[in-house]
Amino acid sequence: MSKKPELDDYRVPYFDDTKRIEKFALAQFDPGTKPFSTGSKDSDKARLAEVGAQLDALQERLHAQRVQRVLLVLQGMDTSGKDGTVRAVFHEVDPLGLRIVPFKAPTPTELAHDFLWRVHSQAPAAGELTVFNRSHYEDVLVPVVLGQLNKDEAQTRYRHIREFEALLADSGTTIIKCMLHISKDEQRERLQARIDDPTKHWKFDVSDLEARKQWDQYQEAYQDALAATSTEFAPWYIIPADSKTHRNVMVAELLLRTLEGLKLEYPPAKESLKGVKVE
Repeated sequence: MSKKPELDDYRVPYFDDTKRIEKFALAQFDPGTKPFSTGSKDSDKARLAEVGAQLDALQERLHAQRVQRVLLVLQGMDTSGKDGTVRAVFHEVDPLGLRIVPFKAPTPTELAHDFLWRVHSQAPAAGELTVFNRSHYEDVLVPVVLGQLNKDEAQTRYRHIREFEALLADSGTTIIKCMLHISKDEQRERLQARIDDPTKHWKFDVSDLEARKQWDQYQEAYQDALAATSTEFAPWYIIPADSKTHRNVMVAELLLRTLEGLKLEYPPAKESLKGVKVE
């Protein structure tokens, strides 16, 4: 009997100060697999609704407690489904205490500062669950592929990211990072669907085709970045994402496990309210 998959089977091995503890190859993960699917799209959606209700209850406690913080980082190639994941996973979650932060190309003002300057101010406050739709990792992926950073400069940025995330973790932030892993064939189909449907033209950018030509370079850049920045306090998980419903379920299950692990409770009842009657 084959072993039932576990979420940690898809965790990138931890980086230990100066080296990887284990070897890691992105190619070992098949984007087309559905290890956490419940059997069909309908059953996956039903499971997602169930998990969503649980996430809503837990997120309410997180917000009411106003002590802990949670950061979910979503990264992936174009069309991997970052927006779709946000819509699906948080469909049942009360927006109070939930914040979505989309990162685009840095502005001239942001480029005038260090690359983490624009990111730190967007980190979750106490009681917040914050989702980074793209993130500071764009600054160690795109510049590497475009040849704007050499290997030594990239290693320096990896170190800065580890130290930045350690600061967040030491300040009470629980960090989960998901790489939405799609295949080149699936990306082709999704890009073509955007071109063929006039109502989806707004989603398409010609630069997506240029980035697609550098597919192998981006896969290598992702592999290096994930291996260098997956730590015990900020782990990376590979999310097979050719199936949209599977992708959504797996991210939701991972987030559910994380929030349950925080042992969230409502604040103590206020004695001053005991016996109070509203007239």
